[in-house]
Amino acid sequence: MADLYIDGEWVDARAGGRREIRCPADGTLVAEVAEATREDTEAAIAAARRAFDTGPWPGTAAAERGDLLLRAAALLDRDAEIFARAESLDTGKRLVESRYDMADIAACLRYFGKLAGNEAGRVVDTGSPDSFSRIVHEPVGVCGLITPWNYPLLQTVWKIAPALAAGNTFVLKPSELTPHTAILFLKLLTEAGLPGGVGNLVLGAGPEAGAPLSEHPDVDLVSFTGGLVTGRLIAANAAATVKKVALELGGKNPNVVFADADFETAVDYALTAVFLHSGQVCSAGARLIVQREWHDEFVAELVRRAERIRLGGPFDERAETGPLISAAHREKVERYVATALEEGAVLRTGGKRPDDPALADGFYYLPTILDEVRQGSTAVVEESFGPVLTVETFTDEDDAVRIANDTHYGLAGGIFTSDAARAQRVANRLRHGTVWINDFHPYLPQAEWGGYKQSGFGRELGPTGLAEYTEVKHIHQNLRPGPQHWFAG
Repeated sequence: MADLYIDGEWVDARAGGRREIRCPADGTLVAEVAEATREDTEAAIAAARRAFDTGPWPGTAAAERGDLLLRAAALLDRDAEIFARAESLDTGKRLVESRYDMADIAACLRYFGKLAGNEAGRVVDTGSPDSFSRIVHEPVGVCGLITPWNYPLLQTVWKIAPALAAGNTFVLKPSELTPHTAILFLKLLTEAGLPGGVGNLVLGAGPEAGAPLSEHPDVDLVSFTGGLVTGRLIAANAAATVKKVALELGGKNPNVVFADADFETAVDYALTAVFLHSGQVCSAGARLIVQREWHDEFVAELVRRAERIRLGGPFDERAETGPLISAAHREKVERYVATALEEGAVLRTGGKRPDDPALADGFYYLPTILDEVRQGSTAVVEESFGPVLTVETFTDEDDAVRIANDTHYGLAGGIFTSDAARAQRVANRLRHGTVWINDFHPYLPQAEWGGYKQSGFGRELGPTGLAEYTEVKHIHQNLRPGPQHWFAG
């Protein structure tokens, strides 16, 4: 089966490589897909380059580009169940979660579809009636888009929608573990009317299929969402040709709970913040920072409820969360917990694979709570990207802010308090790109998404999300040209 989409055609990998995709919930075979080589990716880059340099897409009216995204949104609504099932089979997440994702993705397409026609630039006052200046936004060029496995299609559309709205061409490289919704989406875009060469898809592992997107001189921008180590490598590779780079590299996100918050609400959100999708969320509230006088009661209630969370596969309607993405990732989470215990953390619940034989073939790990973790310890500093909550305590507002900001990440964070003034003070002081007050996890396509410090740089979503995929140019026009006599001659 031809799974790569290059220059408007579905083709197979040049070397004929194939990869098995298995469902993390039970290990069953989902499908085999093509495994691209470096040469395949270079062919896709060449196609995107031609489409940008000689094709009509960059010069297509912005409103027309937006209309294509709006058509894509309507087609996604039509095929939402097909996409949701494909996403759940690849990731193992519950079908109900994948359905929610499809609604968010369609909303993102509509947002950028409408935004596309509104980015016309602005006139600049020169202070003289004899000159005219305007700022315009032009497409960057060829965009290399590399997406992760936890929210495969959502992250893909977060990148593709603004790139297309701005008039760019692209090469998409999804995670090798979760390729199917990317394949379906490229088919959907072609049905919506995307010209050949404007969008290209390569599948496979990063060192082969993905590396050229950060190295090749014909790629003008590389956007990557994933781990810190890979992000650093991509930034270093991109530096050689001074590409534009947008990175979102995860987070170690604090959830700060003051003792004046509504207890039941704070407990409920603390559970959702960390155990949604088994913690495989870049914005997961994996660090609970609770005011000391509430610690014992709050942790006891968290433990009681965490132990009742039902694990299961994507089509188990009783399940509340699912498996980890792979055996290798589960082993990474297990090492993280073992290290935390060696460094003095106290295990309150979880910390192992489930005993249920019905789950034995999947990559499940019990919801885990690690108490009494020390600042600076591995459990506090490193991202587990699994269903693991660490618990720290604070005394007062200043202490809470100091602890919450004590991380080399800065993606997101939450605050729970009934004091509105305190909520605003703390939110203003947190060094995190998104701060939720008495809430956790919601996102809006019209709100910027990005991080401080080593959570990355560049912004996705919101008006500046489109700006990531445009070049800003100052155009100055002299309306009365003539000799200036700068030199006597």
